[in-house]
Amino acid sequence: MASDNQPDTSVLLEIYRRAALIKKNDEKIIAAARSGKMNLIYYSPRGQEIIPSALSVHLSDDDYVCTIYRGIHDQLAKGVPSKSIWAEYAGRVTGSCKGKGGPMHITYPAKGVMVTTGVVGSSMPIANGLALAAQIQGVQRIAVANFGDGASNIGAFLESLNLASVWQLPVIFVCQNNLYAEHSSFRKFTAGGSVAQRAEGLGMPGVTVDGNDAVAMWRVAREAVARARAGEGPTLIEAMTFRFQGHLLGDDASYIPAEQLRAAVEKDPVLALRSHLIAHHQVRELTLTGIEAAIEREVEEAQAFALSSKWPTPDELLTDVWAAPGPVKTHLSTSAPT
Repeated sequence: MASDNQPDTSVLLEIYRRAALIKKNDEKIIAAARSGKMNLIYYSPRGQEIIPSALSVHLSDDDYVCTIYRGIHDQLAKGVPSKSIWAEYAGRVTGSCKGKGGPMHITYPAKGVMVTTGVVGSSMPIANGLALAAQIQGVQRIAVANFGDGASNIGAFLESLNLASVWQLPVIFVCQNNLYAEHSSFRKFTAGGSVAQRAEGLGMPGVTVDGNDAVAMWRVAREAVARARAGEGPTLIEAMTFRFQGHLLGDDASYIPAEQLRAAVEKDPVLALRSHLIAHHQVRELTLTGIEAAIEREVEEAQAFALSSKWPTPDELLTDVWAAPGPVKTHLSTSAPT
């Protein structure tokens, strides 16, 4: 059973399932791109799977998530179907945005994924707006803003956190600190050495956590979610992690010291959680291989579905652009002023 500080086995298994699903999708997408099956820009989240997996088990479909272009892990953890993501990545009409958004703009409101943005840091003010709407409506819906360490140094970060604190909005700011913003090391562009410590000056709790530790991440996320639902305002979480790939597919990551990357890969958080389940929760190998086999089938079916789906037709150019077909209506008078 779950205690105040420890998730039960079933919860950890669900966190593992989501993390393993992210890992497998990442591997298959990279393979499809390198083999020429798909032509796309891709930002791998490999190494960061635990953060959204441990957070999302506390959320419902009604809760909002805003993420960035390196956000497929956030999307899958929140429940966006693999088929919808693959079809969108492939530019097909069966994708979550009918093939018109692509990898950087996944949206799936049925699971609360309201926007994936290509603008660094813009997930934060958007999440504030969604949280404000929930507050006005008087519902216990919360909003999560995911962003990277690089985004913590733009104006929207301070502006969003300040406003969320002033209005006590039900929002959680999650800085997935993977130590590299594009090609720059975190220590070279961030003063003070911590993102979370900035929360104190903005009147909200701030916590730094090992984002690769499923139990620690689950615990911190649970507290932040509880505060938001109780109307106690926002929380800033700095989840420390590491990315196993370059900034985007094709980047050789030569700017990352080889020993630093090797050490991170050796501590693969998905495999670490798998070992933890076996060693400390007596989960059988057969149980885990069953989960992994189901994931393998799901991802293979998603790829086949995407690549066999139709391309958008030209008439889709105006779909979801105009409220209704026909001439644009205007309220401007055409008569001369009196």
